[in-house]
Parts: sequence; C-alpha cells; structure tokens
Amino acid sequence: MSFRTRLRLAFVAVVLIPVIAFALAVRKTMSDRLTAQYQRRVDALVAVIEEDLSLEGEEIAHKLAMLARFATEDNRLRLAALGSEASRRAYLLDYAGDAMQLAGLSMLQVQDAVGRIVSSGHFRNEYDRLEPELPELLGATLGETALVQARTPEAPFLALARVDSFRLGGRRFTLVGGTSVERSFLAGLAREGDLAISLVYPGGVVTSGGDTPALEAEAGRSEAERASAVGTAPQHVVAELAIPFVDTGRGELVDSRIIVTQQLDELRALHRNIDSWFLVAVAVTVLVAFVLAGWLSSRISRPLVDLAHKTSQIDLDRLDIDFSSTRKDELGALSRLLGAMTERLRAGASRLKEAERRATIGELARQVNHDIKNGLTPIRNVFRHLRQAAHEDASELARVFDERQGTIDSSVTYLENLASNYARLYPRMGRQPCDLNAIVTQVVTNARSAGGVEILVELTDRCVVVNGDPVALRRIIENVVDNAIDSLESGSGTVSVSTEIVDGEADVRVIRLRVTDSGRGMSEEQQAKIFDDFYTTKKDGTGLGLSIVRRLVLDLNGTIRVESELGEGSRFIIELPSAAPATGA
Repeated sequence: MSFRTRLRLAFVAVVLIPVIAFALAVRKTMSDRLTAQYQRRVDALVAVIEEDLSLEGEEIAHKLAMLARFATEDNRLRLAALGSEASRRAYLLDYAGDAMQLAGLSMLQVQDAVGRIVSSGHFRNEYDRLEPELPELLGATLGETALVQARTPEAPFLALARVDSFRLGGRRFTLVGGTSVERSFLAGLAREGDLAISLVYPGGVVTSGGDTPALEAEAGRSEAERASAVGTAPQHVVAELAIPFVDTGRGELVDSRIIVTQQLDELRALHRNIDSWFLVAVAVTVLVAFVLAGWLSSRISRPLVDLAHKTSQIDLDRLDIDFSSTRKDELGALSRLLGAMTERLRAGASRLKEAERRATIGELARQVNHDIKNGLTPIRNVFRHLRQAAHEDASELARVFDERQGTIDSSVTYLENLASNYARLYPRMGRQPCDLNAIVTQVVTNARSAGGVEILVELTDRCVVVNGDPVALRRIIENVVDNAIDSLESGSGTVSVSTEIVDGEADVRVIRLRVTDSGRGMSEEQQAKIFDDFYTTKKDGTGLGLSIVRRLVLDLNGTIRVESELGEGSRFIIELPSAAPATGA
C-alpha cells in the first residue's frame, strides 16, 4: 500500500470514527437488552439438555448391564463363544442383533479380551475385525457417555455409547452399545422452534435445523468473535456442552460439542434499519473526506514516490543511481544518505564475493585433507609392518608383502575413487549391493595393524547387504572407528564393532552397525554438536569426520545417533536399509 493511499485512509478514518462510534453504541445497547432476555431462556434449556443427556447415558448403561447379566446366563452363547463348533457360529453372529433389538439400542457389539468383534448387531459382517481402541477409550471416560462413529453396510452413523463387560468361562468380553444421534434426536432436545441444536465433531456437523455450513463456521469462532457478530450471522451461538468423541483412527479421545443456537430475527430487523441511515451518512462523509485527502496526499507524497522509484532500481549489479538533491528538508537528507549507502554497497559487494570464494576453497581443502589422510593411514601401517618384518626377519618380507598387498590395493583404489568424486565436485552416489560385514572386516584389519588398541568384532552371520557406494560405506566405518580409537585415553581400552539385522518401519529390514568405545565419553552439550561441521574435541582434529559421516549416512537413506556419558565411553549407532529381500535370512 502506497504512502498516498495510507494518508487518504488515515484522513478518512479520523472523519468517520465519531460517526461509526455513535452507530455502534446504539446497536450495542439494543443488542445487550435483547440478548439478555434470550440468554435467560437458553440457560434454562441448557440445564434441561444436560439432564436429558445424563438420563440417556444412564438408560444405556442400565440396558448394557441387563444384557451383560443375561449373557452370563445364556448357555448357548457360552458354548458358541468358547467352543469351536461351526454349527454354533450362526447363533454367536446373530446374538448381538437380537439383543440390540430386545434392548432398544441402535448399536451393539460384543468384543473379546483382545478387542476382536465376535458379534455386531448394527453390522453383522463386522465379526473378527480388531477394534481394541473402542472399549479402552470408552472405559477411559470413567463412566461418562461418549460419542462413537459406528459402521453399517450403508454408511456410518453417530451414537451415544457406553461400555460394559461380562465373563464366560474365565474369559472377559465387552459390550459396546448406544443410541443413534440423528437430526430427530437433536430436535427432541431443542423443544422450542426458534432454538436449534447442532453437534460438532471431528467428522462434521449434525444439526436439528438451520444452515449446516453456517453452523460449522460459527462453531469455529471464539467467544469475543461471537459477541461482536450478533446481528450479522444467521444464528448466534449462546451455549456449548462438551462431550467426548472416540476417535479410533488416532486412538484417542477428542472433544466434540453440542452447540445451542438462538434465532435473532427481531434484533436483525432493528440493525437493518439503523444500517440504512448509517450507510447514507457514511457515504456523504467518505466522499468529502476523499476529496480533501487526495489533495493533501498528492502534495506530500509526490517527492517520496520519486525517491522510491530511484531506490527500486538499486541492485548489486546496478549501484550507480544518482541520489543528489538540493532540498534542505528531511527528504533531501534521506536522498543524500541513500547515495552514501550505494557507495558503501559498491565497495562491500566486491569484498563479499572475495570472502565467499576464499571460504568455499578453504572448506573444500579441509575436507580433501581429511579424506586423503584416512586413505593414507592404511598404506602407512602396511609400510610400517614391512619395515618391522625387514628388521626382524628379511626372509618373511615377501610373505608379509603378499599378505598386505590387498590393503595397499584397496587403499589406492579408495584414493582413486575419492579423487574421481572430488573431480566431479560431489557427484551423485553410485548404488550397488555391498556386503557390510566385508567392509567392516577390512577396516578393522587395517586398524588392528596400527597396534595399541584392542578391537572386538561381533558380526551377524545373516545377509547384511546394503545398496550403496562401497567408497562411501568405507568412509563411514573408517571415520567412526578412527574416532572411537582416538577417544581412548593413552591408547588403553577397547573398541567393539558389531552388526545385526532389526525390523524397521513398514516391514523394512534395517542393518544396524554399532561402534562402541570405552573412552572418555561426551557431555550432552558435546553430543548435540558432535555432527556439526568443524566441531571437534581433539587438539589436532578438523571437525569434519563425523559431519561427513552424517551426510553420507543420510545420502544412503540411513540414520546415525550417539549415546554417551562422561567417563563411560560412547556408542555410535548407524542404521541403513537392507538390500536383501524381506523374507531373506
């Protein structure tokens, strides 16, 4: 919105406020007197509705108690529910329907101890469906009546329900029963024609009469909004009653409301008459105010519009706008200030580009340095082993070289792949089936050759195949194992590595890799930052190892977390989706 428009609106508002205040005062006086009369009538009806709902709930509870007593005395039901004879199956399936009609209920279902429906009166084909949440949530209402949504072959319906239970042969069964809540039920609660009752629940609105969409909108308003909307809405909400609603889909009790509404036809008629005269007065006032405001705003806002047009042309590629001004007032000072600002922007833009370039190169160099060190460590350990073998027994040198040649080849291959990856500047990770146990064994072998640390390995004998890049998997394991070794005080302690297969979400198997050390551990603050870039607890660390691990694990659709206590060591847990079929061992 432009400054000129705001100035016009402000001028009009100053003129209109006295007129609007007078009209609102008149309307409020009439509304207060009439609504006070309506409120007294509605309060009395609300008390009656509360009593009616309480009596309805007690009647349902009494009927369920009677049915529970009859059920314990019914030998045919006992044989059908506890036995396995197919000939008695029909009696069990029809039991709830006959009992429902006998008790005068709209819904009734019998469930066993695990929540399985063994008989349903309102939907015979519901048998054997598991619905343990319904009796549990009804029981959580502590003897109160709650709303449930019962299924039928045609369509679901709302019912006021209670729960009861009985035992047959030591087994516990529950009875869930209730009466249907329909338009006629609510109309019976309303009693008077100018009053309407609506039931608002998570699935929609049931009303005894009136405009259902309008009731839905009215039910969502706050008390202050409802008070200010008297005379503007078709109906005015004057009272609400809360009643629990059993949401079996989410497995919890949610709120539903019985809303009592009062017709306000007389008040609306008075408002319409006042509004007609009010609109005439406002129209004349607005016309005069707009003419005066337009003349005043054009004189004030024109210099600001010109300055705003110049400012809108500024960007990092165009900082040569001329803001020179001969004015001696505040607008002239602002124009000269903008000119000085563009000068500083020109100088700062070049410095910012250079700083960003240096920061990017520095971060890349630190990451390359870290990854190359990880690749050179196994090679250094091999040559150290060869030198030791040459000093101790030169004849064993060839055997040791043959034995450790695989480590040199794999490390060189790792460095070549790493160089190719950096040459492509973070390429898309290649995916292929990789044996995680084999990669763990190779990394642990390299780490053991360095000596000084005891590394325990416990690998599952099941198939642990991961769909991923072998270089990425090796980087993950090497970084975590190296971090565990570095955490040991003076090289004393143990590091253990284990793999296992666990069940994840949606029947997906997950391979879990644990790396545990008996080192110094971490505080909660350190655990919160351990995967951040450039955060390190080591004197000569780069702070990139675990942040690289986290990014690589996320690229493989996995998760990583740490469990640690100061002085108790740390455990890193990595979970990756298994590439093996769900039925594989």
